[in-house]
Amino acid sequence: MADADPRLRRTSLPGMSLPDCVALVLQGGGALGSYQAGVIERLGESGVEIDWVAGISIGAINAAIVAGNPPERRIDRLRTFWNDAAGALPWFPILPDDRVREWVHEWSAGVVLATGVPNFFRPRMVPPQFAAPGTVEALSYYDTAPLRDTLDALVDWDLANDGPVRLSVGAVDIESGNFVYFDSARQRLDARHVMASGALPPGLPPVEIDGRWYWDGGLVSNTPLTHILDHQRDPMLVFQVDLFPAEAALPRTIGDVVAREKEIRFSSRTRQVTGERLRLRQERELIRRLVDKLPAELREDADVRALETMADEHPLSLVHLIYRANTWEGGSRDFEFSARAMDEHWAAGRTAIADTMANAQVVAANIIDGRTAAFDLTPHSRKSQG
Repeated sequence: MADADPRLRRTSLPGMSLPDCVALVLQGGGALGSYQAGVIERLGESGVEIDWVAGISIGAINAAIVAGNPPERRIDRLRTFWNDAAGALPWFPILPDDRVREWVHEWSAGVVLATGVPNFFRPRMVPPQFAAPGTVEALSYYDTAPLRDTLDALVDWDLANDGPVRLSVGAVDIESGNFVYFDSARQRLDARHVMASGALPPGLPPVEIDGRWYWDGGLVSNTPLTHILDHQRDPMLVFQVDLFPAEAALPRTIGDVVAREKEIRFSSRTRQVTGERLRLRQERELIRRLVDKLPAELREDADVRALETMADEHPLSLVHLIYRANTWEGGSRDFEFSARAMDEHWAAGRTAIADTMANAQVVAANIIDGRTAAFDLTPHSRKSQG
């Protein structure tokens, strides 16, 4: 099992010295997850080595592939997963027009609803309404058995559990309603834990692990940032890769309404978690500054020492990387697994890291000063076709 503390790795980049731990936090978002793959690829090309990767839903799949492969093999395995997922909807030329692009986008999503995604999930032969109550077949519209085989083929589970990159994935215990993290620092993980993190009802079935049944962690929180921060042991740089933006224009069509509802539902939780954690850190910093001003005799008081212990923490630099949808992407963007969309999302992830690295001096100054701060260094514009 991986050590509970992420390994120290002292690597310096041009314009930036990395802290003791670099973490990658991957949000859920279905087909948008190829944006995360682009981020991972460009980070590797930039020389950023990951110590800890945590994911929810599709982020858990990408996270497992990262932790379960050596750096030189990760992108090939990520490409295999995403190319296979998009295999039923290959790339073909279309007119460079937003309306045409939107029509193709919605048609592609409809194909996924009808036929599933290769090596990921497939429609059940018998609809769940006609399955025997109490069976797994009665609890979802799709079967994810292909995903288990895919994960076992693409992930070296011994490396994921015993290797240098710590792996954490989040899921929800169906009966208790509690959020649960499966962590390679505490237990051995396998395909079940990743599948549980992405078991979004009613589309995908729950997953049983040691007598308990789990659903997608995004039902409670779509970001695993809290788990990372709750177990932080060193100064840390976190790349938080979100797939739904908090801000967007006012909807103009019913498709825009569906899309905006998803953005608010998933991004608001991420924004709330991030905001609360940063405010808590600001309060702890004030406590530390106040304790430093106390005379020596008061510093030895038991209550003061307890307060000082509670306020102790390590610096954090949190870099937000947020996918901002194209103008033609509506409410079905998270299950539109076409090759064209996959390539575009992947390229957008690469661009986000390139933009961030172009402004790396801002993050670098924060790391050197040992402060806690959050950064979003990418442009916020939505893109049009043609």
